[in-house]
Amino acid sequence: MEDRSDRFLIIGAGPTGLVVARALKQAGVPYEQVEADEDVGGNWRHGVYTTAHIISSRRTTSFPEYPMPAHYPDFPSRAQMLAYLSDYARHFGLREHIQFRREVTAATPLEDWSWQVRLAGGEERRYKGVIVCNGHHWDRRFPTYPGTFTGEWWHSKDYRHPEQLVGKRVLVIGGGNSACDIASEAARVSVCSHLSLRRGYWFLPKTMFGIPTVEIMRGWIPVPAQRLLLRVLLRIIVGKYTQYGLPEPDHRIFERHPTVNSELLHYLKHGRIRPRPDIARLEGRQVHFVDGTADEYDLVICATGFHLSFPFLPPGLVEVKGSTAQLYAGVIPPRTRNLYVFGTTQPRYGFGPLASPAADLLAQFIQLQDSMTLPLSVVLEMGGEKLPTTHLVDPHAALRRMKLARYFLPLLARRERRLRTSPRARAITLWTPARTA
Repeated sequence: MEDRSDRFLIIGAGPTGLVVARALKQAGVPYEQVEADEDVGGNWRHGVYTTAHIISSRRTTSFPEYPMPAHYPDFPSRAQMLAYLSDYARHFGLREHIQFRREVTAATPLEDWSWQVRLAGGEERRYKGVIVCNGHHWDRRFPTYPGTFTGEWWHSKDYRHPEQLVGKRVLVIGGGNSACDIASEAARVSVCSHLSLRRGYWFLPKTMFGIPTVEIMRGWIPVPAQRLLLRVLLRIIVGKYTQYGLPEPDHRIFERHPTVNSELLHYLKHGRIRPRPDIARLEGRQVHFVDGTADEYDLVICATGFHLSFPFLPPGLVEVKGSTAQLYAGVIPPRTRNLYVFGTTQPRYGFGPLASPAADLLAQFIQLQDSMTLPLSVVLEMGGEKLPTTHLVDPHAALRRMKLARYFLPLLARRERRLRTSPRARAITLWTPARTA
């Protein structure tokens, strides 16, 4: 096993992996980075369809330390996002530390909490620690229904370009952003485009008054006031969802991730998309719905989301409840050391303004851990730090919390020095395979 225990390993070179690499490099934390793909970009390279555009705006997606070019539109395309991420890596000199086409198959803590990492092909290395940036849009989640469908049955991640939809009877399952994008593309080229919704969603237009909708909500506006303002604007601009054949939302705005799409309502009014209720059962190429109706389809696309998973880590090491990874401060698994998991949350807008300060804070956590005897996870646990109950993030509140956290880091160091002699702290058992058996 090759000894590289003087440095950390970053797994993944998508947006989150790149911003973490930038933060570690600027903080002087030694690291290496591996990426299974042939270039940077993550999901923007291998996971999204060719015609995709961001749903958040350019301003709320780009990293503040390296803004997107001014000539980019408000909603950049997949190609523009890839170019931006590639330029980001070049600008900060990150490529020299990235090893492409290197897939991690296992990362296991050793007795001293250094990490043994195995790569595809069998190569093994030892690192000081591991930072997981493998994304959360790759492990497909499929729905289950009684019966069998004998046509094509895809996940939204299998959809790549509109030519796949030409001349087909298409049913899309789900009401999220991918579902509405694909249903809208099918509306242009397919025989029919139907959208099956299990419940009501909040559908927001991409712009209001010529401004990207995500930019209308200011950080100083309390969340209840933001909800009220959006409800009023939607009633004025959109009207009632029932006027489009859609069910009313079964939750308040921001309690689930809203769907940002201007084309869906357009095609519903033109009859190019037909809303359908939840599916009751499958029978050959027929899909039966809970309202007693049925239709035949050639292709069903399940835009039903993804599991949050870390297949290269030992089972149980990072607990996931629903869609929420159980991480202190959003990055530190309980009762571990030198393991950080970055980028598992879902903010209400783009990744850049949140990811950059979070990555800088992560670099500070790593440096703080070096000065501690106890694992930082134990210090946070003993200090009453709470584990998250949702993966959804209010970006404005998160930015305020991160700003405060930087001021409290010295207090964590002082708390750790007090806890070193605490019998309660010494009694905490760090994670072992036996602990989860």
